[in-house]
Amino acid sequence: MGRYRAEVLEELKRFGLLPTDRTPPELVREQLNDLYCYELRRLRDRRRAGEFPKGEYAERVRRLREKYALLGRPLWTWIERE
Repeated sequence: MGRYRAEVLEELKRFGLLPTDRTPPELVREQLNDLYCYELRRLRDRRRAGEFPKGEYAERVRRLREKYALLGRPLWTWIERE
């Protein structure tokens, strides 16, 4: 399979994900996506609860997307090929 790139491992570590060289990237991406979806739902629920104005919602979603930018990278770029 190959080793995860150092910058990918650093990014994943921010989310508490520490894959080994034997962990399939598809599984790690699924876990990361689950975290992203959880945070999106939490953000939506906070908006509905009135924690912040509706007008701020789009900007908060944009920042969340930036936080999870790794999801936008193709899986083949996560791995160093041997």
